[in-house]
Amino acid sequence: MVCLAGMIGIGKTSATKLLGEHMGGTVFYEKVDDNEILPLFYTADAKEQERKRYPFLLQLEFLNSRFQIIKEAAKHKDSVIDRSIFEDWYFAKINHDLGKISDTEFSIYEKLLNNMMDEIDEINQKAPDLMVYMRASFKTIIERIGKRGREFEQDKGLYDYYYALWKDYDDWVFNHYDRSAILVIDMDNMDIVNNPEDAITFVERVQNKLAEMKIE
Repeated sequence: MVCLAGMIGIGKTSATKLLGEHMGGTVFYEKVDDNEILPLFYTADAKEQERKRYPFLLQLEFLNSRFQIIKEAAKHKDSVIDRSIFEDWYFAKINHDLGKISDTEFSIYEKLLNNMMDEIDEINQKAPDLMVYMRASFKTIIERIGKRGREFEQDKGLYDYYYALWKDYDDWVFNHYDRSAILVIDMDNMDIVNNPEDAITFVERVQNKLAEMKIE
């Protein structure tokens, strides 16, 4: 089991598809297109977010879908996951730090997450074998969010939110994540969507890491 991690817009979905095509196995994508709350989270003003609690609802929606995905992925011999449940806590924490999720909501979220983790620990494949951390500068992140073209992500008022997520990502990866080995790939000078050579290099980096770990 390989999971992709990294900032919004970094190219995890493209990387997931790429690895699935070249390495085989079952691919699991982050559930975004059918998420009714996600556009509201980005476009609602502060008063509406406060009244309708979109950040908390969105976090619960993502947590539920990622829980379903990790359980399904564990049933397959080989799988590639576009952002796993193990990364979900980081997003909840940042939204809590920014005041978008209340102390009570964050406490409820962590209790639910812990119960889910207890169940995950009972299945055969308890965690990924490898997490591929796609890392880039904030400048690159903003450029790629713009190129992706999701209208609800383009508001410049979201830059503070993106920066809050970006600035502590390394800390979460290197000081909090402990479920598997980590492969860091610098995406600043790598375009796996438009440059076939970069795509090949990306896949080779992952394959070489798995071979080093003696995982076929």
